[in-house]
Amino acid sequence: MVDGTVARRTKAVSEFGAKLDTVADIAFISVSSFKIFPIIHIQKWLWAWVSIIAVIKIGNYIWGIIYHKKIVSLHTISNKITGLFLFILPLTLHFVEMQYSVPVVCAMATFSAIQEGYYIGTGREIV
Repeated sequence: MVDGTVARRTKAVSEFGAKLDTVADIAFISVSSFKIFPIIHIQKWLWAWVSIIAVIKIGNYIWGIIYHKKIVSLHTISNKITGLFLFILPLTLHFVEMQYSVPVVCAMATFSAIQEGYYIGTGREIV
């Protein structure tokens, strides 16, 4: 989660690195989900919420391709906070009930996805 910040501060940024970071983030979420989902009971409302977030994120990628002619994946502060929350979530499952921790993570992810769509639509932070 700090790799992009380190790359920017050391001036080691590249377009390939930015794309690789996005692929690594997707791989992290996918593998984490694959390992965690079988061992926890997930309620239907949560599946619905996660599905809505996924639809928004997929829509953002499509929107970026249509309007900017490239895959747009923004590294906003809210996206980074969402990543941090997702990273911490499995570590909290033993002492914080999911009914309290998961809505916080989902709310942050929803805000982040909507904000990313807004930024893509307005051209803000698109390089």
